[in-house]
Amino acid sequence: MSTAFLLTTLVVVVAPGAGVIYTVSTGLSRGSRAGIVAAFGCTMGIVPHMVAAITGAAAILHASALAFQTFKWLGVAYLLYLAWQIWRDRSDLEAAGTSTLGSVAKVIREAVLLNLLNPKLTVFFFAFLPQFVDGSRPGYIWQMLALSGVFMLATFVVFVLYGVFAGAVRTHVITRPRAVRRMRLTFAATYVAIAGRLAVSAR
Repeated sequence: MSTAFLLTTLVVVVAPGAGVIYTVSTGLSRGSRAGIVAAFGCTMGIVPHMVAAITGAAAILHASALAFQTFKWLGVAYLLYLAWQIWRDRSDLEAAGTSTLGSVAKVIREAVLLNLLNPKLTVFFFAFLPQFVDGSRPGYIWQMLALSGVFMLATFVVFVLYGVFAGAVRTHVITRPRAVRRMRLTFAATYVAIAGRLAVSAR
């Protein structure tokens, strides 16, 4: 496994995107544990893209304009839905983060859908991972699985750090109603911005 792959993976994972924003917002609104759950959900949302890339299904998405556009607009719609949910939320944040089974399932479901409906992630796996596969060695699938595993591990670790940090500063936010409102407005606007960027993106 090359140093170039590790460095590129780290840059891609650390860069703020929809998954990072969701993990941070969840950590701020529900606490560190929920942030960790969000990190897990975002990581699990990578699995379908990994499978698509390994089986070659990503090639269809890459080649078919209709398939790409369909996934793209589903992703845009879901990002706008999350923005709307945050913007219309007027409830107060509690000092202790929620950790009920229902809330955990909801966070995981939202996080998985967030990454699942991101067509750029499938195209990324299709275009990125094969560059680091050694064609002179047997076991193409096993190499792809190993690279995907490292990418997922890096995603989980980095997102957990984001979520835990957000949870750590949470108490400094929830005691300031104006800060809570600004936080929600910022996250909602960020989701809208990401949705806009995805909407105008090409393959």
